[in-house]
Amino acid sequence: MAKVTRDDVARLAGTSTAVVSYVINNGPRPVAAGTRERVLAAIKELGYRPDRVAQAMASQRTDLIGLIVPDARQPFFGEMAHAVEQAAAERGKMVLVGNSDYLDEREVHYLRAFLGMRVSGLILISQGPSEHAAAEIDAWDARVVLLHRRPDAIDDVAVVLDDIGGARRLTRHLLDHGHPYVACLGGVESTPESGDPVTDHVTGWRRAMDEAGLSTEGRLFQAPYNRYDAYRVALGLLAGPDRPPALVCATDDQAIGVLRAARELRIDVPGELAVAGFDDVKEAALTDPPLTTVGSDRVGMARAAVDLAINDQDGPPLERHRRFSAHLRIRRSCGCPAERPSP
Repeated sequence: MAKVTRDDVARLAGTSTAVVSYVINNGPRPVAAGTRERVLAAIKELGYRPDRVAQAMASQRTDLIGLIVPDARQPFFGEMAHAVEQAAAERGKMVLVGNSDYLDEREVHYLRAFLGMRVSGLILISQGPSEHAAAEIDAWDARVVLLHRRPDAIDDVAVVLDDIGGARRLTRHLLDHGHPYVACLGGVESTPESGDPVTDHVTGWRRAMDEAGLSTEGRLFQAPYNRYDAYRVALGLLAGPDRPPALVCATDDQAIGVLRAARELRIDVPGELAVAGFDDVKEAALTDPPLTTVGSDRVGMARAAVDLAINDQDGPPLERHRRFSAHLRIRRSCGCPAERPSP
């Protein structure tokens, strides 16, 4: 069977191939409603499939969005990637995902690869401060939307969460339970950097403790972000003589590791130890006890990032930074009797 071409569609619809192109690509020129309906009917009747490669070569732009994440195996990044994919599909785009594995060179590799493929937009959940990544973005003169984290080195549009405010409210909530103090399980020790969510979570914890007139000295501990390493750190922390009465974790994955360690050590949560996380991954509602945490409008953030990524660069000026509010998800791990709406 001969391949159906754009000429065939134009003949059946009684119009030009240029008009067929405008319908398929939603522009650049408007098409009358009646003509558009005839073209779409002809496409359906003939079973025409546009040559996306040829379209990309002609427009120097594909229908692809590049997304770079530190590690899609971690629940938060996996859920965020899914939200970006759904938002992109709503806009007729597909998503290519690359994992940087928290390595600067892999982040630069995917930046170079995706920008070289002429993606219509690129969203970066950065692994950290990266002058090499910033240089790569500048070399391509491309817009990159920063999602979740805004490193100082990269000055591009960003969609982020009020991480400091969320951690501050979470710490105050635990203090309101009457604990003498709240300890914090942050990330691996590193140079503080603005725009790093984990650093901001620690900052929010410090502010709440300072406002309560409590010392943070010796009450900040480090652990990798994943549950497996956090579990090993928690075994040592909780088995020691200075076990904290309450613990705010920088990520839900860390908190899940802490809950496992507490169970093995026969420490009652929340009776002997209150635990809270950050991110509100789906699994947080299924832990034992269910995990109190901080959530966000992940779908809204993903849609904002996609819209910014594919926005016409010749259009009106963009809002460079969008900050979403953080919300408490109150469950039983903090000592509340049952799940209830965020205060």
